[in-house]
Amino acid sequence: MRKITQNVSLADQAYNLLKKAIISAELAPEEELPEERLATDLGISRTPLREALRRLAMEGLIVLQKGRPAIVATFTKEDSLEYMELRRVLEIHNIEKITFKSDEDLLSELKKNLTLQLEAISNNNYHEFIELDREFHLILASKNGNKKFKEMIHQMNTGVNRAFLVLSNTLHVSAHDAYQEHVKLTEALEEKNVSSAKEKMLEHLQNVEKRFLSYFQKEENK
Repeated sequence: MRKITQNVSLADQAYNLLKKAIISAELAPEEELPEERLATDLGISRTPLREALRRLAMEGLIVLQKGRPAIVATFTKEDSLEYMELRRVLEIHNIEKITFKSDEDLLSELKKNLTLQLEAISNNNYHEFIELDREFHLILASKNGNKKFKEMIHQMNTGVNRAFLVLSNTLHVSAHDAYQEHVKLTEALEEKNVSSAKEKMLEHLQNVEKRFLSYFQKEENK
């Protein structure tokens, strides 16, 4: 990993560099992350490094261990399916609540995100696509007036985001499919068609689950 510069928060830079290293598999699942080594590699003290590690742990990307180095998290098939079940409950209900609140500001934000998704795919920048995919779902949640509901959707997308990292070797195919599903959902919201929007969200989440299962099936057959 390259050393970080001093013109932005050290913790932020450490967080971004470590997250990118996990996504690119430079840091492998279950790999130990000794603070002394990381601090030296990044050229920073342990204080901002520990803040970065805490943020990564909150996102489910690493596991903090008492008295031992943190490790890069793993993500099982069971984890994926449990997260997807919760996402279906939360996000389909969210679509039902927000469809008639789909004003020009929300649609503009979604379309801007979609443009960036397509740009990331075109540039083979799947690290960026993963973040934009997550952001797309959080934009939808932002219209829900229930603060706790929004927090739960945020938490679920953070967990599933880790599954996307595991699937990074197939994103050149699945990313474009996910983008097209997002487009269809946005079109249904623009029409304020509740049943269609719920159907498009369900189809999208079912397809995400199928992509998970396809990945794990290939892993089991190795």
